[in-house]
Amino acid sequence: MSANTYGYIRVSTREQNEGWQLIALREMAVPKQNIFMDKQSGKDFNRPQYKKLLKKLKPDDLLYIKSIDRLGRNYGEILEQWRILTKEKRIDIVVLDMPLLDTRRGKDLMGTFLSDIVLQVLSFVAENERTNIRQRQAEGIAAAKARGVRFGRPPRPLPESYYSAYQRWKAGAITGTAAAKECGMPLSTFRYRAEIYENAKLL
Repeated sequence: MSANTYGYIRVSTREQNEGWQLIALREMAVPKQNIFMDKQSGKDFNRPQYKKLLKKLKPDDLLYIKSIDRLGRNYGEILEQWRILTKEKRIDIVVLDMPLLDTRRGKDLMGTFLSDIVLQVLSFVAENERTNIRQRQAEGIAAAKARGVRFGRPPRPLPESYYSAYQRWKAGAITGTAAAKECGMPLSTFRYRAEIYENAKLL
């Protein structure tokens, strides 16, 4: 039975555009019916199209992927899937963004050894970059919060009765519970908005 050529595409969310991966696979003349695509998170491999692809693959088939991180979202996952595809399924893989990762080249022991080294380095770099991105995002959010930037939906406008209730509550004329009820909000929200009000020095 002759070998077949396949392509696999993964985009991490349903909003992401898969076009750039699709174009790359078509340039490799991968038949349209042999392109499998999952539009969901890559945090695990419970993906219908990937599972379907695995069932179809047979020894000596060829699989194209655009980049190494299409196989997984961390170092361990990428290496495990590579092992399954090359050792268990015994297929060839070509990573288009990294010509060194082409198992059709160097079938001897040295070629396999070099391919494995490159794969491990790239997998580590991919995971390390994702870690760095998450760290930079966390640091950016922390810095923004320190500057007073608030995230999430903007707070609802205060009712007209709020300022009067706040002043009477602050003067001890009414309780916080009574003031919150007068404003139609929970006590915790009333106190939270009072803190913002005081910090802004609007009084």
